[in-house]
Amino acid sequence: MRAEIQNIVAEIEKTLDLLAQRMDYETAPHRLEEFNARVEAPDLWNDPEKARKLMHERQMLVDALDTHSGIRRELDDNVELIELGEAEGDTEVVTEAENALRALREKAAQKELEALLDGEADSNDTFLEINAGAGGTESCDWASMLARMYVRWAEKKGYKVELQSESPGEEAGIKSATYKISGHNAYGWLKSESGVHRLVRISPFDSAAKRHTSFSSVWVYPVVDDNIEIEVAPNDIRIDTYRSSGAGGQHVNTTDSAVRITHFPTGIVVTSSMKSQHQNREQAMLTLKARLYQLELDRRMASTLEAHENKGEAGWGNQIRSYVLQPYQMVKDLRTNHETSDTKGVLDGDLDGFMAATLAMDVSGKSRAEAQGAG
Repeated sequence: MRAEIQNIVAEIEKTLDLLAQRMDYETAPHRLEEFNARVEAPDLWNDPEKARKLMHERQMLVDALDTHSGIRRELDDNVELIELGEAEGDTEVVTEAENALRALREKAAQKELEALLDGEADSNDTFLEINAGAGGTESCDWASMLARMYVRWAEKKGYKVELQSESPGEEAGIKSATYKISGHNAYGWLKSESGVHRLVRISPFDSAAKRHTSFSSVWVYPVVDDNIEIEVAPNDIRIDTYRSSGAGGQHVNTTDSAVRITHFPTGIVVTSSMKSQHQNREQAMLTLKARLYQLELDRRMASTLEAHENKGEAGWGNQIRSYVLQPYQMVKDLRTNHETSDTKGVLDGDLDGFMAATLAMDVSGKSRAEAQGAG
């Protein structure tokens, strides 16, 4: 078997291992038996909501098992055909089986990504919050570059992007901005982007053309849908209104329409300043509930909780990814060691490779140190 085909087979085997790990393959048949027994219970539909959830969980397991067995069967069949074809000198059979394996690799890669995006809130819309770190104008400009990067990524995905609030920098860029990004699996994709992002470049604001390092933080949390109940006690929050302004021009909004909500137990502060005061109150409350829900998700995921608690300020030691434009071109994720020299492509929104690598690391259960050590 040619080296290229051996590599393709190895890639598909790796995907099968990940799919098996994702569904806990060793216990899957037993869990399916339990599901089958429960769905046959005569009182199943006495609680319709519970029944629908049970049926959904069962179907997810069935689909996962079918996907794994289907890929395994296709892989084994085509490897066997290649071996037989080579033994009999039938190049037509070998070529056909090799082409089938190439197609199977693409199918397996797609199923692998789908398996990584099956968390509780992964299919939800998401909020994306960007904040400039220490560094004044440099960091504000970097924050605006990140905002552009994520907007372009979302647009390539066909997602809807809405600016919820924005605070401009004093000379350039933005101090902060919050976006709502709507589309299937928006949160599932973007959740891996939470953390501090570091930029190294020749500063366009430095007349001496010196190299500067800038930091900005990104925080991602899911939009809470109607199926998720988050209670916010009135005594736990303070709602303030304040004067807001738009980006400039004759339609600048200078009314007391912006809304800020402070949640005392957690210290979370959210704002909305792009709509009417009534709409802003609704939007700010939705954002607050999303942040509180993210905290609950964090508590269930030890690695994410650690990241949240150690979020710290946007500066040295806290970064998850470095974007180096000078003296060489490289974007590198410090959690997975995934990297590329196509810095322009990344800043134009080509982020899927980084996201997929982090999702795969989360599934494998590796820590950041382990992932770096494996690289």
